[in-house]
Amino acid sequence: MIGQYVLDLQEVDETQLALVGGKGAHLGALSRIEGIRVPGGFCVTTHAFRQIMAQAPSVEDLLDQLSHLNPDDREAIRTLSAQIRRTIEGVAIPGDLAAAITRALSRLGEQAPCAVRSSATAEDLPTASFAGQQDTYLNVVGPTAILRHVSRCWASQFTERAVTYRQRNGIDHRTVNMAVVVQRMVFPHASGILFTADPVTGNRKVATVDAGFGLGEALVSGLVNPDVFKVRHGEVVARTIAAKQRAVHALPAGGTQEVEVDPQQQGQPALTDAQAVRLVHLGRRIEEHFGRPQDIEWCLVDDDFQIVQSRPITTLFPIPETADQGNRIYVSVGHQQMMTDPMKPLGLSMWKLTAMAPMTEAGGRLFVDATRALSTPTGRAGLLDLVGRGDPLTRDALETVLDRDDFLPLLPDPAPGRPPAGGAPAPIETDPAVVNGLIERSRASIDALRRDIATKAGPALFDFLPEAFKEHKRVLTDPLNHQAIMAGMEATWWLNDKLHEWLGEKNAADTLTLSAPDNITSEMGLALLDVADVIRPHPEVVAFLQNVEDDSFLDELPKHAGGTQARDAIEGYLDRYGMRCAGEIDITRPRWRESPSTLVPAILDNVRNFEPGAAQRRFEQGRQEAWKKEQDVLTRLRALPDGESKAEETQRMIKRVRTFIGYREYPKYDIVSRYFLYKQALMKEAERLVQAKVLTEKEDVFYLTFQELHDAVRSNQVDDRLIRQRKEAFHTYQALTPSRVLTSEGETINGAYRRDDVPDGALVGLPVSGGTVEGRARVILDMGQADLEPGDILVTAFTDPSWSPLFVGIAGLVTEVGGLMTHGAVIAREYGLPAVVGVDRATRLIRDGQRIRVHGSDGYVEILS
Repeated sequence: MIGQYVLDLQEVDETQLALVGGKGAHLGALSRIEGIRVPGGFCVTTHAFRQIMAQAPSVEDLLDQLSHLNPDDREAIRTLSAQIRRTIEGVAIPGDLAAAITRALSRLGEQAPCAVRSSATAEDLPTASFAGQQDTYLNVVGPTAILRHVSRCWASQFTERAVTYRQRNGIDHRTVNMAVVVQRMVFPHASGILFTADPVTGNRKVATVDAGFGLGEALVSGLVNPDVFKVRHGEVVARTIAAKQRAVHALPAGGTQEVEVDPQQQGQPALTDAQAVRLVHLGRRIEEHFGRPQDIEWCLVDDDFQIVQSRPITTLFPIPETADQGNRIYVSVGHQQMMTDPMKPLGLSMWKLTAMAPMTEAGGRLFVDATRALSTPTGRAGLLDLVGRGDPLTRDALETVLDRDDFLPLLPDPAPGRPPAGGAPAPIETDPAVVNGLIERSRASIDALRRDIATKAGPALFDFLPEAFKEHKRVLTDPLNHQAIMAGMEATWWLNDKLHEWLGEKNAADTLTLSAPDNITSEMGLALLDVADVIRPHPEVVAFLQNVEDDSFLDELPKHAGGTQARDAIEGYLDRYGMRCAGEIDITRPRWRESPSTLVPAILDNVRNFEPGAAQRRFEQGRQEAWKKEQDVLTRLRALPDGESKAEETQRMIKRVRTFIGYREYPKYDIVSRYFLYKQALMKEAERLVQAKVLTEKEDVFYLTFQELHDAVRSNQVDDRLIRQRKEAFHTYQALTPSRVLTSEGETINGAYRRDDVPDGALVGLPVSGGTVEGRARVILDMGQADLEPGDILVTAFTDPSWSPLFVGIAGLVTEVGGLMTHGAVIAREYGLPAVVGVDRATRLIRDGQRIRVHGSDGYVEILS
């Protein structure tokens, strides 16, 4: 070590990130891996950066100003960050620091060409790469130039892009320090980037090599398209050779220049296949050392690879952990439950404890391991048929993997066992009493849970909850419960298939199920119209609600004329539906009862957009439309050959679908009702832990699993570091997008519709509710930010039952996620809204305010303006 300011790369490893930054720490570690060559050099440590910052006190005030800026205020960020950079570059490097850098440089050769590279302490991390956020200078020659470029690297801590990146990722500018790496310059024949996992598909078994002539800056800057080699199991499995017309080369006196590549050489590959395979072998060694897939910058000099940088690939979706080394296929739970956001650890563990099927987790999301079901002909056919009816994209994604014969070989079906005692269950009768009985049993069970859980606290609560979970599962796995759900779904499929075959009707069940009884989710939307009826006659209450900013507004309402009636109406609504919220499968999400202000925008929309009595009128209108549709199809059927028989069978199925289809929504209501009771009890334990100073805030329990919370209650101890790590991990999971299907190789697959019957430029999706509507698109990602007018079309990522209050005021629906029988589709049909779901990237391809046309029967969306 030369003083406290300079360390040789050979002295550095991953443990010194705070001293030499991410790039320096990784380069030091790389230089210690056997068989990996790294150009020699040294690090100017963060001690030097802090000394320079101490000599620029005006930067503190500028940082204060910067921290209050919106990340989208680019002009203000540009101005302030430029001022900070000028200030830092204007600080003279103290003599002892300059001497330490110069002495280290003399060991490389005082006039040796060098690369001078920024190395921030929040760079090349497992969770945030910060790639390209700070500066690198190539072919810098001589002590004076080196010192000047070291200053520039310090200042590049505050480039506009680096500042914006930190602001968006919630990173305090003061917590990040800057080191600088000075390395001997390499003058390569070829250079590029190696990804040890495919950066597009996520496949960990496929490495991707991008290669071009000369220095890598030609590729990084987009000056040329690279050659691309895909390498799997030591073999090039795909290659694309680009015409590389330009390259970047070093100048003898310093700096770089762009040059034209000899026309004879432009179409030649920058690497041979053998070199690409050898490079990937080195990359696997680096990946093994760091324990995760890497993004590696390399140079080829005289057939010898030198590594100039390695960082984690932060965009890959994690792979579920399993003890089995065989190939596995996972199906996303979030795409079935309409909640693809990450869940916190308590939410994940509670859903796993109460779910009907075993689940695994990755990236804050839940997956079902479908490998076993897909391994036999009967299991595969059954699962593909089941998922295909609900979401064709999931089926296509599964078939994409299964079409690779070597990934999951088919095993013979097991020999048939002895038939179950008593044979197959008798078909369920089309009797409303069946549904009424199921609902009453659910209510009685939840009332008992509410009564019993109120008497439990501390360890006794955690002794009680496993028994409560058994009752939870018992109610949901009641064979009659499953039969009632399937009766409604199967009747829907029958009507759609037969009426299309006999009459050419598309999705006839959409109209035949309008205003079906016992649909708790559609009732919830209509009930909020009734709340608006109570509030509408009181202008003072309406004005007050327009300025609500927090959840204490219910206590303030009685101070206004009509406020007591308004409060009572909202409280009554919360008594019935207050356990609901967006993303309700995650117990940690705030429920409407906990955050009632979430409902205020929807209430105000209803006050503004509807007349009194709208709920009853809408329900009756739907019932009449369904009845007219029934008479229409029955009349047309009777005119067909064997028409009386067809009509009689259809009428039976219409009665059956209207008896059972509404119940499809009730089991979810049962689940979230129980969840809220569990949560209230667990949060009382969290409050006790806060009072005992075991936790800083009660929401910290969200970052513990159920078992860890149990342990904390018994021991009165919590690992604060674990909670911090979990919070950081959750933050990174929010930037990841889960796919419908994930393999054990890390490949993410979303499937495709493979349709050629839609207009050019249309966005393709799944038709789930018939009809065509044209209107203004409202792209809304947070229900609490809704501001809707009559005729608007809601465009969002996904909807769950909590969104249904918005459905009463819209003309159509478009979502990125969904299937034929998911909640958004069911309620869209219930309210007669044309709807297309499963539209890839809809919230990005459709802009808020654009006019669009939704083709709900044909499954596509046209952008009109």
